[in-house]
Amino acid sequence: MARRKPQHVLSHFKILDLTEYLSGPMLTRMMAEMGAEVIKIEPPGGDKTRQTPWVKNGRSAYNVQQNRGKKSVCLDIKTAAGLTIVKDLLTRVDVLVENFSPGVMTRLGLGYKTVKAINPALVMCSISSFGQSGPLASKVGFDFIAASYAGVVNTMGFPDGPPVMPGLSIGDSLAAITGLGAITAALLHRERTGRGQHLDISLLDSYFQCFDLAVQMISASGGAWKPVRNGIRTAHMPPIGLFKSDRHYICIMAQKDHLWARLCAAMGQPELAADPRFETTARRTENGAAVYAIVEEWFAATNEDEALRRLEEHRVPAAPVLSIEETMNHPHMRQRGTVRKVSDRILGDFQIPGSAYRFSEFPEDLPLEAPLLGEHNAEVLREYLGYSEAQVAELEAQGVLRRAPV
Repeated sequence: MARRKPQHVLSHFKILDLTEYLSGPMLTRMMAEMGAEVIKIEPPGGDKTRQTPWVKNGRSAYNVQQNRGKKSVCLDIKTAAGLTIVKDLLTRVDVLVENFSPGVMTRLGLGYKTVKAINPALVMCSISSFGQSGPLASKVGFDFIAASYAGVVNTMGFPDGPPVMPGLSIGDSLAAITGLGAITAALLHRERTGRGQHLDISLLDSYFQCFDLAVQMISASGGAWKPVRNGIRTAHMPPIGLFKSDRHYICIMAQKDHLWARLCAAMGQPELAADPRFETTARRTENGAAVYAIVEEWFAATNEDEALRRLEEHRVPAAPVLSIEETMNHPHMRQRGTVRKVSDRILGDFQIPGSAYRFSEFPEDLPLEAPLLGEHNAEVLREYLGYSEAQVAELEAQGVLRRAPV
C-alpha cells in the first residue's frame, strides 16, 4: 500500500515555479511548506543559487533552504520541445510564479495573454524589482536597488553620516510574502468565479508600504516635516533607541506616556513621570536630549542583567540587541521552531529559518527535501503529461532535459 502524502493547508494545489535567487523561490518554498506541490523549472545550468554559499560537497545550503519540498525539472525552455512541456504543464497547475525582468516571459512565449489562453483559471504571479509598468519597469534591479529607490536606504545610518546598506534582503522577503498573500486571495476569487488573473508584485511597492509615519507626515505637513536618519535614537517620540550596556546594546521603546512612567519607575526615578519637561510625548520630544541623557546615565550605572530585570518587572518594552548566533541559540527561537534543524542527504544536519506561519490544524512541519538538479524530470513528465521512459530518454539525449547524477 502506497504511503499517504502528509496533508497541509495548501495540499491539492499545484504550482509551476519559474524563479531564481530569492523572492520567487522563497514564495514557492513557503507554499511547499504549506503542502502545495511545487514543480521548479530550472535552466540547463540550474538555479544560480546552486552555487551560493555555503557550499559543501558541491551542495549549496542556501539553495537547499529555499527549495525544500520542490520537484526539479531541468529543461531548456528556449527549445521548442522545452517550451511545449512548460505550456502543457500550465494546463495541469493552479499557479505560475516567475521573477524574470518584465518582458522576458513574453519573449519566451509565455506572456500572460498566452498563459491565459492556455489556462484561463490559472493564477500567474510575476515578481520584479519595479513592477510590470511605469518608467522604472525595464530597469535592471535587485533588492538593494529597490530599497534605494524606495527611500529606505536613506533612512539608515546616522544624521550626520552617509546612508548605510541593509544587513539582510528585506525587499525580496517582503515581495515573497506579499506575493503569497495575493496568490491566496486570487485563488479565493477563483473559487467564486472560476477565473484566474495576473498578479504584478514588485520589491519597490513592497518596501514602500512599510513606511508607517514618514509618507503621511511629509504630505500632511506640506513638506514642513523632514525625515532624518535616526542613528541609534529616534528624533521624535522619545525615548526610542539603543543604549550601551556592559554586554549588549539594549533597545527600549517607551514612547507612550504610560510606558515613560513605567521606565521612570524601573530607573528608580518615578518623579520624572510628572516632571513638566517630560509629562507628554510632545514635551519629551522638545526635551529629547535631556530624556536620552537620563536614560543613558541609568544604563551606564546599572549592569545589563539588573537593567533587563527591572525593565521586565515594570513591563517596559526592552530587548538586548543579540547577534544572529545568539538569536539562533535562544530557547524561545528553538521552542517555537523559528530556527529549525533540517537534514539534507548531502549536507547533513544544519539550521535554517523556520516557517513564520502557524496553523492549529497543521501543527507539524512537513518532511521536505530539496531536489537535485533535474531529479524529477521523468516523474513529473510521466505523472503530469503521460510521457514514457523512452520519450524522456530521447529528450535527455537531445539536451532538452538535463539532470545531475544522483
